[in-house]
Formats: sequence, structure tokens, C-alpha cells
Amino acid sequence: MTEEIWIVDDDRGVRFVLAEALRDAGLTVREFGEVASVRAALHETRPALLLTDVRMPGEDGLSLLTELQAQAIGPVIVMSAYTDVATTAAAYRAGAVDYLAKPFDLDHAVASVQRALASVAAPTVTGSHVIAHEHALLGDSAPMREVFRLIGRVAASDLNVLITGETGTGKELVARALHEESARRGKSFIALNTAAIPSELLESELFGHEAGAFTGATRRVAGRFEQAEGGTLFLDEIGDMPLALQTRLLRVLAGGEFYRVGGRELIRGNVRIVAATHQDLALRVAAGQFRADLMHRLDVVRIELPPLRTRRSDIPLLAQHFLAATAQELKLPPKRFSKAALKLVAQRDYPGNVRELENLCRRLAVIAPGSEILPADLSGGTSAPSGGEWTDALREWAVEALAAGEADIHARAREALDQTLLQAAMLASEGHRQNAASALGVGRNTLTRKLGASRTRRS
Repeated sequence: MTEEIWIVDDDRGVRFVLAEALRDAGLTVREFGEVASVRAALHETRPALLLTDVRMPGEDGLSLLTELQAQAIGPVIVMSAYTDVATTAAAYRAGAVDYLAKPFDLDHAVASVQRALASVAAPTVTGSHVIAHEHALLGDSAPMREVFRLIGRVAASDLNVLITGETGTGKELVARALHEESARRGKSFIALNTAAIPSELLESELFGHEAGAFTGATRRVAGRFEQAEGGTLFLDEIGDMPLALQTRLLRVLAGGEFYRVGGRELIRGNVRIVAATHQDLALRVAAGQFRADLMHRLDVVRIELPPLRTRRSDIPLLAQHFLAATAQELKLPPKRFSKAALKLVAQRDYPGNVRELENLCRRLAVIAPGSEILPADLSGGTSAPSGGEWTDALREWAVEALAAGEADIHARAREALDQTLLQAAMLASEGHRQNAASALGVGRNTLTRKLGASRTRRS
């Protein structure tokens, strides 16, 4: 075995800057441009540590990682510009000790190598065949890359996970990703929103009940814990759980045993708990509304989801995905955003986060009249940006249309402007045409004529 650090990447520039940073840290480095040359070198010696890219011509880095782990060669650090849940989880499941999302900070990369070398004597987790899953979680921003990295690292464990974040950030999607990338993926994923169930029924929902346990209980019913046996139980809005039920849940987490409501049979369960909340549990503990010991049982690993406003660069990707997905789901003609419209979508505020953006895109997929979504089509969505941004969008659209040699540009723009103003005025006046006309400064007959013309064109 050599004391060399091997870098495998088809990008010569990445190899050069990373190798120089490692050499400056006093390490010996050897560079490879493809997997085949690594395999040939392994006939002669082994590295102290190997860093590999994921996507390269020919064999990819994950297949190399699997082969190295089978031969107990490592540790291995994976690098990739394609950071998603499936790739990150596959890397950790196959035995990677760390995952560096490109572009990475060189100091962070050097520190990762040094940590791996320091713990090289510790046993590594071996992996079997790498299984990739499609996930609804999307994003390429730094906050989401960190979320993907954390999911990949903890998915294969059986540790309880607490997911925090504002409403609409995708907490259930993270819970599903944790389940699908775990060894429990062949078993059930059961989700329960604890805030949506009346407190008097929640105990029965969780633990089931025996026939005759209460009025209307005519037969034995299995609860969510039994339904999730061997799999994952996702408890959403855990912060709203009543205190009395918190005590019983704590006993189950501590001992893995429970009784059905009205039952005497002790049931032992094997369930992984993933909980989520938009509330600050520490504040609820301080207020006496949540048990501190239960919080510590649930909060073994915490994944905090960023609000959409902190990852605006992901909005165009998400918007185009939701628009295409809705068209496919509802069997509608495909639509696309114009550059100006997509820019406006990315500039909006979304208090409801990703869920609000998805609802906007679903609405546009159904009601936007053309195959291309224009700025005027966004008037029915969330509040538009202030100032002169709408004229900037109009200017951008006009420049694009003129460059493409499109006809009737002025008439189309006027039509879109009239339509947008009419819709806004009718909405503000709750459908009262006289008030809408007065607010716009036009006659009622003019308003009626334009509304009629608009309906004729749409039909």
C-alpha cells in the first residue's frame, strides 16, 4: 500500500487545483483521468485514500466505489457536480466516507481528506448493489445540496430523524427519501399528520384498538405503528401532539412495545420514526407544551429544510418541473415559460414556499391560454413585483419577439395588457362592471366590449 492520495476525475482542471491544494497540505498525490487507469494501477499498489468523480466517460465513479469496497480498498471520497438524493445516498450506501458537491471549497476538501485519513483504521460500511431512486426533491442551490448530502449520510441508519422547516418546504418528501434510500425501502412508509386528527382519536390512529374499546369500535383495527412494521412511520406536525399522547409515544420509543387501545396483548414493533414540525420544539418545551425527553428521542438527527426565499436559484428548475408534471398528470398540451415570465416567477415571494410555487404552476398549466406562458398570464398568481419590473419584462419580451421576426407584436401586447387590467379590476370590484370600469378610467360599454372580445378569443 502506498501513502498516495489518488484523484480520479476526467476534468483536468479539477484534478490540478485539488492536487495542488493537497500537496500544499503535505500529502502525496497521483492523478487519473479515467477508471481504467485506476484499475491498472491497482495491480501494483493501493492508495491511502481515493477521491473520485461520479460521472466520467466510460465507467462511472459509483461502480469504481462498489468495486473498491468489495476489495476493502479505501477510504473513498466521492465528488460530483450532480448532487441529488439518489446519487448522494447511493455513494454513502456503497461505502463513501464523504461527498463533496462541486464546486467545493478547497479548504473543506483538504479537511475532508485529513479527517478520512485520521479515521482510516476505523471499520468502513460496506455496500451492496447500488440502487437509484427517482425523488421529487429538486434543487441545485447550496442549501439543498447540503440537505441531499445529509439525507444520503443518514438514510442507511436506523436513527430517528427530526425534519424542521416552514410550511410547504417539502418535509414529507424528505421523509420519503429517507425511507426509499434505507434498508427498509421494501416495507411500508406510513404517514400521519398528527395535527389533522382530533386528539381523542389520535391514540387509536397510532396504536390501533380492540373491538369494544369505545363506542363504535365494532372490530379490531391495526394502528399506524402496526401498519409500518419493518418500515418507516412519518409523524408530521409532531409539535401539535397532545401532552398525554406524548407520554405514551415516549414509552414506545424507549421500549419498542405498546398496547392497542382497550387491549391487553403487548405488541413489539420494529419501526423507524421520522418526525417533522414547522414549530420550534425548544420553545414549546420551555412553555411546557412539549416533553423535553420526547424531543431528545426524536431529535437524534435533524434535517432543516431551507425556505424557498433562501434558494431562489432553484425556482426556475422547480417551476419548469411542476409545469411539465401537471401537463403530464392531467393529460394537457405541454406548455413552457417565456424567459420574461420565468424571470418574474423567480422574483416573486412565496410565503407558502415550494407548495405555493407548485400551486401557481398547476394553475398556469390549466388556465394559461397559449402554449407559452407570458408575463400577462401571471396576473392571477401571487402578488407581482413592485416598481417598474413589469415594464422590464415587457421590454425583454418585445426584444425577443422582434429578434424572432414575430408579427403583430403591438396588437398582441395591447391585448395582453387589456386582458390583465380587466381581470385585475374585475377581481378587485368582485365582478361589478361599473366599479371596475370606473377604477380603470374607461366607460362601462368599453369594458363590456373588451370582456366579450376576450371571451370570444379564448373560446
